[in-house]
Amino acid sequence: LQRDAKGQYLFDLLCHHLNLLEKDYFGIRFVDPDKQRHWLEFTKSVVKQMRAQPPFTMCFRVKFYPTDPAALKEEITRYLVFLQIKRDLYHGRLLCKTSDAALLAAYILQAEIGDYDPGKHPEGYSSKFQFFPKHSEKLERKIAEIHKSELSGQTPATSELNFLRKAQTLETYGVDPHPCKDVSGNAAFLAFTPFGFVVLQGNKRVHFIKWNEVTKMKFEGKTFYLYVSQKEEKKIVLTYFAPTPEACKHLWKCGIENQAFYKLEKSSQVRTVSSSNLFFKGSRFRYSGRVAKEVMESSAKIKREPPEIHRAGLVPSRSCPSITHGPRLSSVPRTRRRAVHISIMEGLESLRDSAHSTPVRSASHGDAFAGPGRSGRAESSERVAVIADESYSPADSVLPTPVAEHSLELMLLSRQANGAPCSIEEEKESEAGTPAAEAEGELRALCPGAGGLGPAQAQQVNKFVLSVLRLLLVTVGLLFVLLLLLIVLTESDLDTAFFRDIRQTPEFEQFHYQYFCPLRRWFACKLRAMVNLLIDT
Repeated sequence: LQRDAKGQYLFDLLCHHLNLLEKDYFGIRFVDPDKQRHWLEFTKSVVKQMRAQPPFTMCFRVKFYPTDPAALKEEITRYLVFLQIKRDLYHGRLLCKTSDAALLAAYILQAEIGDYDPGKHPEGYSSKFQFFPKHSEKLERKIAEIHKSELSGQTPATSELNFLRKAQTLETYGVDPHPCKDVSGNAAFLAFTPFGFVVLQGNKRVHFIKWNEVTKMKFEGKTFYLYVSQKEEKKIVLTYFAPTPEACKHLWKCGIENQAFYKLEKSSQVRTVSSSNLFFKGSRFRYSGRVAKEVMESSAKIKREPPEIHRAGLVPSRSCPSITHGPRLSSVPRTRRRAVHISIMEGLESLRDSAHSTPVRSASHGDAFAGPGRSGRAESSERVAVIADESYSPADSVLPTPVAEHSLELMLLSRQANGAPCSIEEEKESEAGTPAAEAEGELRALCPGAGGLGPAQAQQVNKFVLSVLRLLLVTVGLLFVLLLLLIVLTESDLDTAFFRDIRQTPEFEQFHYQYFCPLRRWFACKLRAMVNLLIDT
C-alpha cells in the first residue's frame, strides 16, 4: 500500500476482489493502540489514519445496515449481510427472545448443512454449532425441531433470505452498541439503526428516536448530547457519558454518518457538522458517501450476470464453528480456547435493570418505515419495548468503543453486584478467515483519594488549555486584520466607493486627526530614536 493511498482506494480494491457492486452498506474498521475502534475514512490517507506500525489489521464489515435487507438487488450482497448478522447474533449484539432465536439458528443450520438427514445428523447435532454466546439444551432441541420439520427443501439462498427477513423485524437489528452511562449513573448501550437512535438498558429498549426527530448531535469531552424535537413540539436533550473522550467522538461521528445516510434524500444535502457552537472550538466532520436513497436507485440499475458465491459451508469460521471441526465452546478447556478460530468472550455481566428518568416516547421502528407486514408491531407512545428474555450484554471484545483501563465504571457496576472478578480479555477484530488477535488486560481498581491528576483529568486540562490558546489565536488574528484595514483606510490611495464612504464619515475624520495622527507621530519619533541609538553604538 502506497503511503499516500486514500481509504477509498483500499475499499474499492477490496470490493473488486469480492465482486461487490452494492458496496455503500459496508466499511472498514480498525483498532488503534488504545483499543479504540475507528471507521476508516475514505477521503484521508490510510497510513496517516493508522497510529500503529504496518502490517495493519482491519475488518471489513457492514457499516450501514440495509433498511430492508431482503430487497437488496444481488445475492452476493445479501450473503455478506447475512454473514454480518449471523456474527451479530453470535456475539450478542443481535439479542432477541428465545422463540425468535431458535428460528434464526434453524435458518443458519439449513443454510450451512442443508436438509436434515438422519444418517448424517445424529441426536444432538445442533449442539455442535455455536449460534449464541450461551446455549441451553432446551433451545438446542427447539432449533433441531424447526430444522427437521419446517425448513426441509430450502436452498442456502432461500434460508439466508428468510433469516434476513426475520432479523429485520427484531428491535436490535442493525445495533452496533456503544457503552455509556446516563445522567443517573446507570449503564446503557447507545446505538444507531436504520430506523433511528436507540438506548438499551437491561432487557429493555428505553428510548427509540426516529431520524426525522433528531435535530442535532454534539459532544464535549466524554459527554454526548442528542437534541430531539417531537411532533408534540416537545424539545428534549438526552445526555450520556462515554468511557473516554475518544469513545465519545467516535459515537458522535457514527451518529452524524448514520443520520446523513438514512435521513437525507441526496448526498448534495450533506453539510459539514461541528461538535460545538463556536467555530474555533470542537471537531468538524462531514459524511463523504452516498445516502440510502441514492444507493437503492443505483442498485436498481445493476444489470449483470449474478456473480458466483463461494459459501463457507463446513469450513470453521469465527462466527459459527462447523459441525465437523468446531466443537461446542463450553466443552473446550480454557487453556485450549485460543486454538479455536473463534474467540467468544463471556462479555459484560448482566446490566442492572433500571428505568431511565423521563422516558422519551418509544415508538416501534415499524412506524418509521411503513410496511404492511410490520404494522402490527407498532407500540403505544409511552411503552418501553422488551427486547429479550435476558439483559443486553454483548461481548466486550466486539464493542465499537471498548472500555479503557482508566474508565471502569461501566463494568464495575454489574461486576460488584454479581461478585465477578474484575478482569476481562480484549480481542481485536481481524480480517475474514484469520484467527482473532487477542490482547489481555487487567482491570485495576483505582485507589480513592490518590494524589495528582489521573489520565482523564490531565486530558481534560490539556483540552481546556488548547481551547484557550485557540481563542487567543483567533482574537489576535482578528485584531491583525482590523489593523491592516485601518492602515489601508488611512495610508493608502485606494479610492473605492467603500473606502471613500468610510473616510467621509465625521467619526472617521475625528479618529484620524485626534488619535491616529498623534499615534503615528509618536511611533515615528520612537523609531527615529531607536535608529539613532543603534547608529551611535
